Amino acid sequence: MTDETENSNHETVTKKSVSRRDFLKYGTGVAAVAAGAGGLLGKIPFLPSAITPTLTPQSPPSPGIEEVTIAQLEAQYTAGTLTATSVVNMYENRIRALDQSGPRLNSLLQVNRDALTIAHQLDAQAHPFPGMLHGIPILLKDNIDTHDQMQTAAGSLALVGTPALQDSTVAAHLRAAGAIILGKTNLSEWANFRSFFSSSGWSGRGGQCNNPYAIDRNPCGSSSGSGAATSGNLTTVSIGTETDGSIVCPANANGVVGIKPTVGLVSRAGVIPISHTQDTVGPHARTVADAATVLTAIAQRTPDPRDPATSASPLGKLGQPRPALPADYRAFLNSKGLQGARIGVVRDFEGFSPHADAIFDSAITAIGSAGATLVDPISFPHLADINTGLAEFTVLLFDFKIDIANYLTTRTGVPIASPTLQALIDFNNANASQEMPFFAQEIFDLANMFSSDPNAIQPLGLSYNDSLAIDQKIGATEGIDQLLKDNNLDALIAGTDNPPWPTDLINSDHFVFGTSSPCAIVGYPIINVPAGMTFGVPVGISFMGTAFSEPTLIKLASGFETVTQARQKPQFLQTLPFSGPPPFRVRGRGLVPKRNVPLVSEL
Repeated sequence: MTDETENSNHETVTKKSVSRRDFLKYGTGVAAVAAGAGGLLGKIPFLPSAITPTLTPQSPPSPGIEEVTIAQLEAQYTAGTLTATSVVNMYENRIRALDQSGPRLNSLLQVNRDALTIAHQLDAQAHPFPGMLHGIPILLKDNIDTHDQMQTAAGSLALVGTPALQDSTVAAHLRAAGAIILGKTNLSEWANFRSFFSSSGWSGRGGQCNNPYAIDRNPCGSSSGSGAATSGNLTTVSIGTETDGSIVCPANANGVVGIKPTVGLVSRAGVIPISHTQDTVGPHARTVADAATVLTAIAQRTPDPRDPATSASPLGKLGQPRPALPADYRAFLNSKGLQGARIGVVRDFEGFSPHADAIFDSAITAIGSAGATLVDPISFPHLADINTGLAEFTVLLFDFKIDIANYLTTRTGVPIASPTLQALIDFNNANASQEMPFFAQEIFDLANMFSSDPNAIQPLGLSYNDSLAIDQKIGATEGIDQLLKDNNLDALIAGTDNPPWPTDLINSDHFVFGTSSPCAIVGYPIINVPAGMTFGVPVGISFMGTAFSEPTLIKLASGFETVTQARQKPQFLQTLPFSGPPPFRVRGRGLVPKRNVPLVSEL
């Protein structure tokens, strides 16, 4: 089908519909692996989880902390009208009442026993405070090492034991900035890289994380707890990780801002990996300003010897020097950031959720009205190849087998027999009643079949090196970079994901569409911003750009946030009442039928 749009801010361009990303096009090739793993569900002796005991119930949750920003907290600390100790107490009360009981969001795996002690120490400091995050409570995803009393286990019982022996570089930066690490968040176990049939937000350590807008809805993965806890005002901000979609998808589903930075902008040292090619670390926040503040604190401005990516450009910019990073990303916040911008509208992902499409259309209108020139539509020339995920998945499987083994050598006093992927597989088999009650470990089994030779033809039919070259071509050289250059664009926009679905532990996730892959395969940045609500749940918009374009994306995202103010505070409903927008109206170009495409969970 083709279509044309035209107005004063739009350039008339022909739209061509392209089918959606499909990681599982080649799923029949791993059927034998999946079948073998499916027989592992037996009765296994109970393994204690060693999760931190729940907090003792105290007062009801304080509404005074809801929607508070970093700047507001810092102003009150400076004025002496608020203490970090009182803020931690208020958040812990909310965690007791809303996460561990009541509606039971289940977004946290544990609360830091040292949080109040750290808060007391910070309260004793005199103004001016040395750190830009002085007294700000922050939650970390359970795959980010902290050298304290807390576990770091990627949601798996296989790593519950002796805590990490060293802080991750991200945790060290946060502590240096004065942040209070409040606890660890639930996640999709192993960052959603264990099974094709997982439920986002489920882990063996913590069970199912839920969505604060409606507890029976899914928070999306794998940084599900990070997005849900921030949205539910259980923390000021959180830290998540993304390989493909796992910062922006939870941001979309939980109605928060999520910044997925360029690979190498933030160190991954001490972060349980999937892939050194695509992994990155970034914030979940309720405002663009808070997300930019946290990004400033965790950005790696000098090379980290524990992460080579911090001294090199990402895949899409191989051979080009890594630029100097800005001193402060807050400098790019601009309430009028859309004025004069030139933005490409990617409509390749429309037609799968009419309610998400309607919100995206409203967002486009708001962007044009705020003074941006819209090149509408823009289409990825190699989207069909990106959609198959064949090259990307080859890269991830190859990297994972090696990268996870390297990480495991840094851990001692945990239940696995050796620092290998095979040891993780064996642990899950031996403890299947707790680790695999709903889904197995087909991805682990498939990765374990991979050769360590980057030139060898792997089980999916491509070599690792060929897959890297394919991803660079379709994602950057003839993808994002070409679109930006040929159309003289500042950025691209697309709807982020479909509205959150009811959690389904039996039949796994119900992904309809997602737009993170073009940036993911070459390590480029994305920012999700809440764009609207449909039937009581949020939907977001993604701003996408080339490597290290975070300053431009922050400017655009903050301008969009200013003109739309789309975030709404969640109400922790048990289920949706389905009171929402007026009856759906068919748009001028007509509705595109939904395609039933099986998708792998966001990583």
